[in-house]
Amino acid sequence: MKKIIEVKDLYTQFGDNVVHAGLNLHVNEGDIYGILGPSGCGKSTVLREMVMLQEFQKGKIEVLGYDVANISYDDAQKLRKSWGVLFQGGALFSSLNLYENIALPLQEYTDLDQKLISEIVSYKIDVVGLKQTDAFLYPSQISGGMRKKASLARALSLDPKLLFLDEPTSGLDPISARDFDRLILKLRDMLGLSIVMVSHDLKSIYDTLDRLAVIDDKVVVAEGKMNDVISMDIPFIQTFFKADI
Repeated sequence: MKKIIEVKDLYTQFGDNVVHAGLNLHVNEGDIYGILGPSGCGKSTVLREMVMLQEFQKGKIEVLGYDVANISYDDAQKLRKSWGVLFQGGALFSSLNLYENIALPLQEYTDLDQKLISEIVSYKIDVVGLKQTDAFLYPSQISGGMRKKASLARALSLDPKLLFLDEPTSGLDPISARDFDRLILKLRDMLGLSIVMVSHDLKSIYDTLDRLAVIDDKVVVAEGKMNDVISMDIPFIQTFFKADI
């Protein structure tokens, strides 16, 4: 399998607080890959480091062949267009309606005319399961599930092949969460996506992930396919996966 992300000997520190101390993992092309671990272990931090929103002290992160710590401005801009990010709270702009939120990356990073942008936005609205009439609603006027879908549509606006999801089902009721899981699986197959996901949702983890890494005590203590990982005699893994789903 082709590796599209590789994290080698990663060290991250905030003041006196060491978050990662030699963390290693890799993501294969086409995977839905999960990053798991106890609260405060640095799951979202490593995701932010992958997308160049957070600096790290030592080690190496390669994404799509680029060393993110040693990259030119032009290559960094090119790389950012190759992925989409769904932040935990959605991060929609409250002053823009859904159409304007989804269109924004196309307006900022392409030279497409407005007619083509409108067609792309319409398609992205369809593909995430929203109605065309939802396009003119504002974030304050929609449900949590709709907000996640609109944020996902924006993350997909530039046709990325790599998608980062930070707690994508957090704040959703069980029905909406399972609907979102099915959507992620459908989009992976339809669009040929590779997906990196941070999650605490056990049902989502079991239903969607191909491979996963478990972070504990500042390092990855287990990585691989679900059945291989849950069989490991590691205290956090045994505690975490004993929860009733």
